[in-house]
Amino acid sequence: MKFYKMMKTLFSVLVLLFFYEGSYSQDFTDTRKRNESFVRLQPPVVRSEVAHFSFKGISESAQAPKLREITPLIVKKDSLVFKEDNIYAKVNLVPFDPKAHKLNYDEKTLIRIDRRTYYGNYGNIPATSIGSVLMIIDGDTVNIPPIAYQDLHNMNFTYLDKGILRTRDAIYFSKDGRRLYLYLFSKDNTGSYEVTFIFQDKQYARRVLDYGFL
Repeated sequence: MKFYKMMKTLFSVLVLLFFYEGSYSQDFTDTRKRNESFVRLQPPVVRSEVAHFSFKGISESAQAPKLREITPLIVKKDSLVFKEDNIYAKVNLVPFDPKAHKLNYDEKTLIRIDRRTYYGNYGNIPATSIGSVLMIIDGDTVNIPPIAYQDLHNMNFTYLDKGILRTRDAIYFSKDGRRLYLYLFSKDNTGSYEVTFIFQDKQYARRVLDYGFL
């Protein structure tokens, strides 16, 4: 058990080094917030479960419970589909139309869209946005408010790892069956981000969002 924890900790450190080694500097106002970050996540049981799979929770992953997961059935450039037993989920991307939004700049740098901060290719006009997130549990469609994903842009469902196309996106289940986590990781040279949509008792509860992995 001690050897397993040591190896998991070592792996966590290597992953962090990989994703943070490309940090870049900036000279404009960064309006992105960390109030939805993993470091502020409570209660402890939810925090521990999210630590199992999130990059921000890597330092706590050695003590995290192992959760059942399902991987995507379909992965396309503009859509992601999960399907297993009583679960169906789909994430769709749509083109970003600058003319349909109010763009707020700091000098020449885009810092807000429709007066809200945003994630994905921060500082520039996005190419895509998350257009919809669908979650069906036991045949019932869960109501997910658009505000939960409308500020998420340039989502990449896959990334290259030594020439191999991979994805970290998955759905995780708590051991008591009450919680479900839809996890999306977007690797981007202008600043990666991860978002976890949390569902409690077949209802959308909240999201956890962290950025700046590159």
